[in-house]
Amino acid sequence: MWQVIGQDKILTLLDNSLKQNSLAHAYILLGAPHIGKMTLAINIAQALNCDDTKPPCGKCQSCRHIATGKHADVTCVTLDSKLTSRTEIGIDTIKELQRTANLPPYEGKCKVLIIYEAEYLSTEASNRLLKILEEPPQNVVWLLLSAEEPRLLPTIISRCQRLVLKPVPPEQIQKLLTDSNGIKASKAKLLSRLCQGCPGWALSAAADDDLLQQRKKRIDKIKSLVEGTLTQRFTYAQQLGSIFSKDRRAAMKIMDTWLTWWHDLMLIKGGYEEAITNVDYGATLKKQAKELSLNQIKEFLVNLFQTQKAISMNVNARLALESLMLNLPTKSTITDKV
Repeated sequence: MWQVIGQDKILTLLDNSLKQNSLAHAYILLGAPHIGKMTLAINIAQALNCDDTKPPCGKCQSCRHIATGKHADVTCVTLDSKLTSRTEIGIDTIKELQRTANLPPYEGKCKVLIIYEAEYLSTEASNRLLKILEEPPQNVVWLLLSAEEPRLLPTIISRCQRLVLKPVPPEQIQKLLTDSNGIKASKAKLLSRLCQGCPGWALSAAADDDLLQQRKKRIDKIKSLVEGTLTQRFTYAQQLGSIFSKDRRAAMKIMDTWLTWWHDLMLIKGGYEEAITNVDYGATLKKQAKELSLNQIKEFLVNLFQTQKAISMNVNARLALESLMLNLPTKSTITDKV
């Protein structure tokens, strides 16, 4: 039984490929963090090694071993793996995967090699992986998981089948939280909006209140900088640039919070308050929206997107963020009354 939710088209494609024995030798699973890429990867590994007639059953010994990370033929490497460096997945990791791929399956029918956060592959590792994908061993399926496709080599993408996971509707996530996890309806409704279509984040936030506290701190900083001095903004740009150099994932979470906040401001300014993400900050958003013009909000949103894209292409994060802070609008510079 497939456990990933909200991805019916992908599951239909995989079911048909399994029935026809025509799965690709490599897939790229693309989508936002916590949207279900790892869940889908585990399910694919189970389906390829399942002992049931309708894979993945989730109950046979093979499926259970894969779910608990104990299957000899399913290997997953990540940025945090003991074989990687602090900031990238290195070539030694790919060499080890290549060695594993060239061995016959030991416990199951097919080897499945999963690279989580494949956008962190080093240049040398990417080139090594490309050569492997050009001449794939038999009975091996590669699964590359990524939230940032532009950072992957185009030649690697061209040798894999792309599976793009779409945001899951809030109603489905709310139902998952209440029916399967016993979350109160009010909290489930809030988390289903805050997660932006990513059920993994909603499940994590339901189990760990610290995630909501971290979000509150990020939003408090956003609110303060709108009325802050240029010195305060540049100091923040320097701090965030330092975070990017040490922990890119943490920095991207901060950028995502900025994007959702300013997107909400645009929705409120345009009369679509019911569609905002940060529903628990509705009053604050409405107050700030009144103090800014629609043009200011739209222009800063464009700057946010451009800055995030530029940083993903490895430009100097501090300089890009200083430029962003320089263009952060304030309530004292309203230019229209939209």
